[in-house]
Order: sequence, then structure tokens, then C-alpha cells
Amino acid sequence: MSITEQFQHHKYINLTTFRKNGIAVPTPVWFVEIDGNLYVFTGAQTGKAKRIRANGRASVAPSDARGNPLAEFLPMKASIVTDPATIKNADKVYQQKYGLQRKLMTWLNALMGRKDKPILIRLSPAE
Repeated sequence: MSITEQFQHHKYINLTTFRKNGIAVPTPVWFVEIDGNLYVFTGAQTGKAKRIRANGRASVAPSDARGNPLAEFLPMKASIVTDPATIKNADKVYQQKYGLQRKLMTWLNALMGRKDKPILIRLSPAE
């Protein structure tokens, strides 16, 4: 089963990243799929971003909003995206998928004073 087939009808994934000591840290997140990769926006200073910078190891499974897995986990290679064109495209696809919900979350974050710069994470199938 391809990534597209496994994730196409879901709004959330359980993104599990790993601390330096190997302990798994699961987080439910929104995502988009583009060309066989999954993409997630998060704050640059979040724990998951720091863990990905440290080792790039992750696993994902479709999930409900609470992060309860709905299928088997897939091992992934996670990396921070710096290419402006890729970020712009992912932002566009995110807006198409999450629309008003995304705008509301952005507004709420601003209202709560969160100023953490958003970054884009690419999740590619591990080889």
C-alpha cells in the first residue's frame, strides 16, 4: 500500500519522534501528502522539531485527533525543509485541505501570543 492510499482520507497522523535516549514521543498533527512524502507544519522551537534536528528518526500512522493510531506505523526519515518553493506549495495544499480550521488555529495562536516561527517537516519513507 502506498503512502497516498494509507493516508488519503485522514486529517491527522500520529507523528512519533524519538529522544536521544530512544524514548518515543507521539504527537497528533495535521499533515498533507505531496508526491509520496508527508509534510507537517510546526513551530521551530517545538519538541518534535528539536528531536528531528537531533536524529531525523520518526514513525507515522493515520490517527484520530487524539493521536490514537488507526493503522500500523510506518518508519520515516524526517527532515526540516528549507526550499521556499516547497514550503509555499505545502502551505497551499494545507490551506486547501484544512481551510477555515487552519485560519482559526492561526488566529487563536496569534491571540494567545505564540510567536514561534513555523517550519515545515518532510517525512519520507525510510529505506
